[in-house]
Amino acid sequence: MNQRTKVEKQKHIEIRVIAELMKDSRRNDRDLARTVGVSQPVIARTRKRLEEEGIIREYTMIPDFSRLGYQMMGVTFVRLSETPNVEKEGELRKAVTELERRDTYASIMAVNGEGMQKDRMFITFYREYAGFVRAMEMLRHLPNLNVDSVESFLVNLSDKRNYKILTFKQVADDLLSLSEGKSNE
Repeated sequence: MNQRTKVEKQKHIEIRVIAELMKDSRRNDRDLARTVGVSQPVIARTRKRLEEEGIIREYTMIPDFSRLGYQMMGVTFVRLSETPNVEKEGELRKAVTELERRDTYASIMAVNGEGMQKDRMFITFYREYAGFVRAMEMLRHLPNLNVDSVESFLVNLSDKRNYKILTFKQVADDLLSLSEGKSNE
């Protein structure tokens, strides 16, 4: 087997391992080996390498957030009047970390981006509407952050009409289809 074929085979194994773990992170190496069609030591080495390289960042599960007491999920978009420089960004991160210690929020994502005339996005779970209001107040008063506009989309987590709250199954299935040479484009 030439080097290129070995690399392609390893990539295929890596993608399958990642996809299977996205579907169920509790799976052990023996079960993964059986599903992927390789030996248990290959799975162990692959998993270890993916963890060391930071491709697998954490193992987790996804609960039913409404049954844990969260009433809503907010997707908040922010436009800053000016982008903080590296120094101000560092100070901002420290301030946010300190605020989160005092008043915790179940924030799952805080990212920079572009679209809808906004440049930041946050996804957070809230136990009640008052928690959302406190978070928006906190956002507007962060040091080194000149907020120009804020817009939020709130999701009632108890609404039975919701189709899909949070899952990685379809991403895992898409990864598998890519590794098998299928394209969804």
